[in-house]
Amino acid sequence: MAIYHFSAKVISRANGSSAVASAAYRAAERLHDDRLGRDHDFSNKAGVIHSEIMLPEGAPERLNDRTILWNEVEVGEKRKDAQLAREVEFSIPREMNQRQGIQLARDFVERQFVKRGMIADMNVHWDMGKDGGPKPHAHVMLSMREVGPEGFGQKGLCTLFGHRFTVAA
Repeated sequence: MAIYHFSAKVISRANGSSAVASAAYRAAERLHDDRLGRDHDFSNKAGVIHSEIMLPEGAPERLNDRTILWNEVEVGEKRKDAQLAREVEFSIPREMNQRQGIQLARDFVERQFVKRGMIADMNVHWDMGKDGGPKPHAHVMLSMREVGPEGFGQKGLCTLFGHRFTVAA
């Protein structure tokens, strides 16, 4: 039986977070953080079966590179308590195989976030639960700023799940 889980949070410097470190952990990669001048290496982390950057129409192709993407986010935020990204985490039904789970996550992220102008860094994890069964889920980091052909612009009015809200700077 499927177990439902959905949570959303903000990745913020006020919490001591780095967008680059957060992305490296979720993707199980090694990424260089230009702002901090160091590498975040989570390449030994197990369970990540799929990782991709999903760009909205008109976004520059260079943002398909995870290191470039999240370093540009970091450069664009000046405040020591800046909100860097949103993260959405949701479960994938255990009854699905990995291919089906990835496609379900991709379709959801495309429809709910990318088509609304957000860049999505999606990572599907296929961990083992405490009961010994699979615990498939997706982590999605989302850009906070509008993106156009030149890159990131202003934080502003966004639409998410049919609700309009202002993103705080």
